[in-house]
Amino acid sequence: MLQYTRREMLGSMGAGMGMLGLVGMLGNQGLLANEGAAASPLAAHPAHFAGKAKHIIHIYLNGGPSQVDTFDPKPLLTKYHGQTLPAGNLTTERHTGTAMGSPFKFAKYGKSGIEVSEIFSKTAAHVDDMCFIRSMHANTPNHEQSMRLMNCGDERLSRPSLGAWVTYGMGTENANLPGFIAMCPGLPVADVSNWRAAFLPGIYQGTHLDTRKTKVEELIENILSTAVTRKDQRRQLDLLMRFNRQHQQTRDDEPELEARIQSFELAYRMQLEATDAFDLSQEPKHILEAYGNGIHGRQLLLARRLIERGVRIVQLYHGDVQPWDSHNDLEKGHRNLANECDGPIAALLTDLKQRGLLNETLVLCGGEFGRTPAVELVNGKPGGGRDHNHWGFTVWMAGGGVKGGTVYGATDEFGYRAVENPVHVHDLHATMLHLLGFDHKKLTYRHAGRDFRLTDVHGSVIHEVLA
Repeated sequence: MLQYTRREMLGSMGAGMGMLGLVGMLGNQGLLANEGAAASPLAAHPAHFAGKAKHIIHIYLNGGPSQVDTFDPKPLLTKYHGQTLPAGNLTTERHTGTAMGSPFKFAKYGKSGIEVSEIFSKTAAHVDDMCFIRSMHANTPNHEQSMRLMNCGDERLSRPSLGAWVTYGMGTENANLPGFIAMCPGLPVADVSNWRAAFLPGIYQGTHLDTRKTKVEELIENILSTAVTRKDQRRQLDLLMRFNRQHQQTRDDEPELEARIQSFELAYRMQLEATDAFDLSQEPKHILEAYGNGIHGRQLLLARRLIERGVRIVQLYHGDVQPWDSHNDLEKGHRNLANECDGPIAALLTDLKQRGLLNETLVLCGGEFGRTPAVELVNGKPGGGRDHNHWGFTVWMAGGGVKGGTVYGATDEFGYRAVENPVHVHDLHATMLHLLGFDHKKLTYRHAGRDFRLTDVHGSVIHEVLA
């Protein structure tokens, strides 16, 4: 007979009631398809209703691309170049001066005639499949806070990431690969907090891949053993599993322990599947040439191969830290950055469409905020760059039930503030979850006596962007 201290008994009762509540909540929402799904937290299960999207590819242009130089043309900026903006400058992080016209030309593309900057001319060939939200806004002009808001729905506190919520809600279609993968050649600002699980079970946390590396054993450390055979590994894991389960029996529910057990099993299963998924040499020559041999092209091709194999959500960061943070010499910086990803993004959209995957894959592209229409002052003088601007910026979506060839919302005539149909990050998240088949108000997890959700107590679905 097991002996408990008073504290252990109360803790056991609390954990037991919490698990009953969780199972009841999931059952009421239809998140657990069957008893077998409960045994594997990553098993695929239905959402609240039939959604159009099954997967997400999030192309994160970390650092904050300028909306007025990419997807939100403002001719008046050219007219007022070098002059004080009539409405004045909004408060941002650093001092700004006069209006700065875009150094790039815009042109109309597709049947919809949507205007896009010359630096994204290849991506622009797909505008009829894309929806541009030009009225995004966030809460602060700081990278760390705004990245957490975009990725986790809260800019300050520890909250689960979008990818963690999605895999918690839907599981994954491939038990041999993680449900959520985050790729970055290095680490973005706020690093691993961008793909954390926080208070959700740890198995839903994103798996980070440093895409500066190309070999599978380097992309995922210790994925392949050089010391023992797979048969011996299986015997070792089976023994370890028995010890862990015995250890677990005396401790009731410990999410961290369960996550560790599940991670061992997933790592073992990944050895064959991951080796195959990350082997780009299997792709035909014309596909490799379309994506290019740069890091971003490789990331995007990997993303297609992963969602093709059932991974639920793949997030790709453009570069280490915050490459799009163009405080100085924006013309050179943005042109070079766009040159790295414009062709590969176009290749991804073409590839998904030709394979019949675009309809079920929601592609999102953008940063954590935009940039100011006014030039940033460096030591009191114009430096050719723009400061952070959370008052108004642009993201675009394609596929997954999005209405293509559309523009939703608008910033003012200079591109400073969202003035027509403003869309907060919470609204974007609510819409993305809706496309996956979730009522964002009902995708919840009880923690510390409260039901939490990705959108906190905010967010409205933008029905106008739905196909």
